[in-house]
Amino acid sequence: MTTSVLPDETADRFAAARHVADAVLFEGYVLYPYRASAAKNRMRWQFGVLVPPHWGAGSAEHSLQRTECLMEPRPGARLSAEVRFLHAQRRTVQRLGADGTFHPVDRLELPDRVLVPWDEGTEERVTLDAEVAELTTEGLTVPFTRPAGEETEPVLDADGRTVGRLVRTRARIDGRVRLTARQLDGPYGTLRLTATVENTSDWTPGDTGADRNAALPHSLVGAHLFLGLSAGAFLSMTDPPEWAGAAVASCRNEHTWPVLAGESGRADVVLSAPIILEDHPAIAPESPGALYDALEIDEILTLRTAALTDEEKREARGTDPRAAEVIDLADTMPPEVLERLHGAVRALREVTAPGPAAPDELTAPGVPGVRPGTPWWDPESDRSVDPARDRITVDGRSVGAGSRVLLNPGLRRTDAQDLFLQGRTAQVEAVLHDVDGGVHLAVTVEGDPGADIRREQGRFLYFQPDEIAPLEDA
Repeated sequence: MTTSVLPDETADRFAAARHVADAVLFEGYVLYPYRASAAKNRMRWQFGVLVPPHWGAGSAEHSLQRTECLMEPRPGARLSAEVRFLHAQRRTVQRLGADGTFHPVDRLELPDRVLVPWDEGTEERVTLDAEVAELTTEGLTVPFTRPAGEETEPVLDADGRTVGRLVRTRARIDGRVRLTARQLDGPYGTLRLTATVENTSDWTPGDTGADRNAALPHSLVGAHLFLGLSAGAFLSMTDPPEWAGAAVASCRNEHTWPVLAGESGRADVVLSAPIILEDHPAIAPESPGALYDALEIDEILTLRTAALTDEEKREARGTDPRAAEVIDLADTMPPEVLERLHGAVRALREVTAPGPAAPDELTAPGVPGVRPGTPWWDPESDRSVDPARDRITVDGRSVGAGSRVLLNPGLRRTDAQDLFLQGRTAQVEAVLHDVDGGVHLAVTVEGDPGADIRREQGRFLYFQPDEIAPLEDA
């Protein structure tokens, strides 16, 4: 038996994880500077867009998400699922004319905001609940429809008189959710759960000129999935037990990735999202509220938003209610809350060893090259290292300050800028040793017109020995 109403306990567990899911759902919804006229707000909703099949066939977008993960349900367990997505609705602005009729306009000026056409997003949910045993036989398929519709909202001036209206138009969306489970071989009683979320709308572009904006009202935007077990546990996809490693590796996830969610230490809720997350993701406690631009830093966004002109803030407030909330948040944030956005140290932990040493004990007695009574670690007092004169051996050749090398950034690097340095020649400026015994080469790239300034300021690029190759004239 299935039902669209989630058990109360499962609904509570999903609610606890929904704060993170909201960051996924609204990522890219409206970007700084939070105005519809901003160029980057004309290409929106970058993640988790499930388009109609007839549109997806000719584009880089997809009509289906597939989640596979492993679970260990207890006897009689139920599986609950909740699909969440945004339904994009077109908002047009109309002005009341002298003839008593409404006419579409590009902007409508009000004392506190400037209203402009905009695509809003309304949150939609599809919920499922079934016995796990049911999923291992026929599975569960639930189609859903969100009908087309139109609503109007009057726009009033400061005196309460109607000066225009907003017209919101929604297109029909059809979709389907399917859940199946299969018993894995072995003694552990583990099941492979497969969940698919699919856009089944029959909308077609109509002509070859239809663009992505035409498909968005018929799409599931920011689509993601919650899964919950009433009894039992899911296995982590990133840190599974050793015996489950091969089974986890064989799971097929398409356009989404499942992680353990909710309260840390529990494994009964999974969030499958179009953004790769770690297990038990959480919003930083210092974050004051949603800024809808999660790839940026809250402090920078807040400061920049507070610095917008009054006219820019009026347009932002008229762009979208969520954008208006961001403006109000930046304008009213207390200094102590803003200060917390500057950063936090989370690696500190309580130690039970003896307390800190007295100031005169903070020395490095007996360390070669370090004078007794000097702080640990003071490079000016450590005679065992000299970045300007030290040399290391790479591929049988001596490398130090003045050596010419070929750059070959390693796989450990994640900065796309490193791609531009591949194969470039550089000059070594210093050989640096860190307190953990690692060696780093400070270099300037040959042909860089700012190399002299970098040397003067001590601003270099740093590579490890296995990321460079000595040149013949080194």
